[in-house]
Amino acid sequence: MVRNRQTMCVRSTNRRRFPEIGSGLLGALIPLVIMACAAAPHPQDTATPVTSITKQPTTPTPNSAATYHFMLGYQAELAQDTEAALGEYRAALKADPASREVKARLAGLYFGLGDLTSAVQYAEEVGEGTGQDAQLLTQMAGILASAGKPDRALRLLDLAIDRDPGRGESYFPKGIILLNQKRLAEAEQAVKQGLQYASDSPIGYYYLGRISIETGNAEQAVASFDRAIAVNPSFEPAYLAQASFHESRQEKDKAIAVLQQYLQRVNPRNKDIRQHLIQLYVTTKDYAGALAELEKILEEDPEDLDAQLRVALIYGEKKELTKAIDQLTGILKARPAELKIRDYLGYLYEETKELPKAMEAYQFNIQLDPTFAESHIHLGVLQYRLKKFPDAITHLSEAVRLTPKQPEPHIVLGLALLQTEQFEKASQALEEGIRHNPKSADLHFNVGTAYDKLNRFDDVVRAMETALSLDPHHADAMNYLGYSYAERGIKIDQALSLTRQAVALKPDNGYYVDSLGWAFYKSGLLVEALTEIKRAVALVGDDPVIYEHLGDIYMKQQKLSDAREAWLHSLELDPSNEKLLQRFREQGMGDPAQEDRIQQAKRRVSEKIQSQQVTP
Repeated sequence: MVRNRQTMCVRSTNRRRFPEIGSGLLGALIPLVIMACAAAPHPQDTATPVTSITKQPTTPTPNSAATYHFMLGYQAELAQDTEAALGEYRAALKADPASREVKARLAGLYFGLGDLTSAVQYAEEVGEGTGQDAQLLTQMAGILASAGKPDRALRLLDLAIDRDPGRGESYFPKGIILLNQKRLAEAEQAVKQGLQYASDSPIGYYYLGRISIETGNAEQAVASFDRAIAVNPSFEPAYLAQASFHESRQEKDKAIAVLQQYLQRVNPRNKDIRQHLIQLYVTTKDYAGALAELEKILEEDPEDLDAQLRVALIYGEKKELTKAIDQLTGILKARPAELKIRDYLGYLYEETKELPKAMEAYQFNIQLDPTFAESHIHLGVLQYRLKKFPDAITHLSEAVRLTPKQPEPHIVLGLALLQTEQFEKASQALEEGIRHNPKSADLHFNVGTAYDKLNRFDDVVRAMETALSLDPHHADAMNYLGYSYAERGIKIDQALSLTRQAVALKPDNGYYVDSLGWAFYKSGLLVEALTEIKRAVALVGDDPVIYEHLGDIYMKQQKLSDAREAWLHSLELDPSNEKLLQRFREQGMGDPAQEDRIQQAKRRVSEKIQSQQVTP
C-alpha cells in the first residue's frame, strides 16, 4: 500500500517574523571618503578633518571691486542664498582672477551643489603655484577626494604637509585616502605622524582605529576609539565605530555598553541609536532592557506607532501573547487602516488558538484592501489547516496572482488541490510556482507528490532528485523517494540509504522510521524491520499504514496471531482498506468485516462523515 507520505512542506515562510526589529548599525561608520566642506554655512560633519571654509574668510588681495563682491558673496552665504553668493564670487574673481580665496569659496559652493566638475576645477586651481597655506590646501584636498580624485588630493596634502609639517590636521585625511587605497602601512604611518603634532585630535584617533580594524590590530583599534572618546566625550563617530567593531566580533554586550554610553554622554534623543540598542537587546534576549528603552521613546512621543509596535513584538517574543494582543488592539483603535499590524494580530490569535478571531482579522484586512496579499496567504493557510479546502483554494489562488514569486502560496494551493483530489490542477499550480521559483526545493518536492497521485513515477523521481540537488538535506524528499523505491521493490539499496539519511536528520520522525523499517522488510532484513516498525509505532501511535506494515512483518515471521492483531488494528483505524480486508480473508483469518471492533469503526467513520455534512 502506497502511503501518502506528503507533508505540508512549507519550511521557509514569510509570515512569522513581522516586522523585523531594528536594522544594521545605522551606517555607523562614517564613509571612508573624506567629505569635503561645502561652502554653505551649516554645521559640518564632525569626522571631517578639513577645517570648514565657511569661517570668516581671509579678505582677498586689496582690490576694491574684488573685496566688495567677496564680502557680498560671503553675506549671501550666511543668508543661505547660494545663487547670489555664486554671482558675487564670480564677480570678485573677474576683478581679481588670481584670488585663491575666491576660488576656494567657489569650489566649496559648487561641491555643495553637486557640481563636481566645477568644484574640482576650482580646487585644482587653488592648488596650482606656490604660496598657499596648509589649511587651504587641505580643504581643497577634501573636495578632490570626495569628488573621486584621490591621487590629486594626495598631491595637495603632501604639499600642505610640506608647507606646515607641524599641522597634524593635514596628515589625517592623507591617512584615510591611503586606507581607501588599501595602502595600510602608509595610512597608519600618516595618521600616527599627525597625532605627534595633534595629540588631542579625536579625528586622528578615530582614523587610527579605523585603520587598525583593517590591519587586524583589534587591541589598537579599541584603544584608539577609547582615546578619541576620552579626548572629546561628544565625538559621535568614535562611539558608533566602536559599537560596530564589537558587534562584528559578536561582542554584543560590549556594543550595548558603548551605545548606552553614547546616549548618556552625547545625545539621549538620538532615536536611531536607541532603536539599534533595542535591537541588540532583543538579539541577546534582554527583553526587559529593550522594553525600558522603548518606554523612553514613548515618554517623548506617546504617539510613536513604530515604538508601540515594537513593544507588541517583544511581548510576542516573550510569549506574553495576551499583552501583545492588547497592545496591537490599542494601536488599531487609533490606526484601523494599518494592515500589517492587523495581519500580525491575526497570527497572534492563531497562536492563542482563537481561530475565529484570526480569521476575522485577515478577512477585515482583505475587505479594506483586496490586494493585500499577506492576509490572503495567511487566511488561505489557516483555512487549509481547518480543512476548508475550497475557501483555502480561493484565497491562495488570489495570493498567487498577487505575489507569484512567493513559494508558500503556490505550495499550499497545490496541497489544497491535492486534498480535493484535483491532482492535475495541483501539479499545474505547483509547476507554475516552480516557473517563478525554480530554486525552491520545497516546490519540487510537493510537485513530486502530485505526480505520484497521477501515477507519473518517472516524474516523481525527477522531482525528488531535483529537490535533493537544490537542498541535499531535504529530509522529506529523501524519505519520499526512499519509501517509493521500497514500496515498489526497486533500488532497495538506494531506498535503505535514503531512508537512513532521512532518519539521521530527523530521528524522532516516526514516519521516516517506518519508511526505514519498510526498506529493511523489502530487503529481507526482518529483525531490523521489526525493530524500526515498533519504534515507529511508539513515535507515531495509531497509524493504519504502520500497523499494516507491522502485520506484514509478523506474517513473514510466521507469527500469525500477532499479524492478525496488527492488521485488525490497522482496519480499525481505516476500515475502508479493501486490499487489506481481502488479504486478511485470503490468509484464513476469517472475515474482518464481521469483527465487532471493525463494525464499530465503520459506524464511527459514517457518523463523522454525516457530522461534517451537517456542519457548515
